[in-house]
Amino acid sequence: MIEFYPQIKHAHIGLALFSGGLFALRGAMLLTGAGWPNAAPVRYLSYAVDTALLTAAMMLLTILPRELYANGWLAVKVALIVAYVVLGVFALRRGRTRGVRAACYVAALLVFAQVYCIARSHHPLGALYLLCWA
Repeated sequence: MIEFYPQIKHAHIGLALFSGGLFALRGAMLLTGAGWPNAAPVRYLSYAVDTALLTAAMMLLTILPRELYANGWLAVKVALIVAYVVLGVFALRRGRTRGVRAACYVAALLVFAQVYCIARSHHPLGALYLLCWA
């Protein structure tokens, strides 16, 4: 399986960026009052991308050496992904007011950025590590 590592890694990165971009677009359009971001085809596209992203992540987890995760960066990344999903649900659907949806949207984008920085640095501090020690 390790021979497919480059392809799986690139698929994971591409899917993560596409997923984040799709969320950013959907959230921005919903805040402007558009209805299409919550239409069934757009939601199903988001679900499909996120399922493929999770599949690629699980494949990487199984083929990479355990020592790579020794400093806890992956645990922090997973915890932040859960926070990102919860914030995203409130931003796209559950937020009762436009202000709550907007705050959750901005918070979700910030969490996504931190997850990205953690993934790039393989360090639990993510953005702080990249700013201070890079």
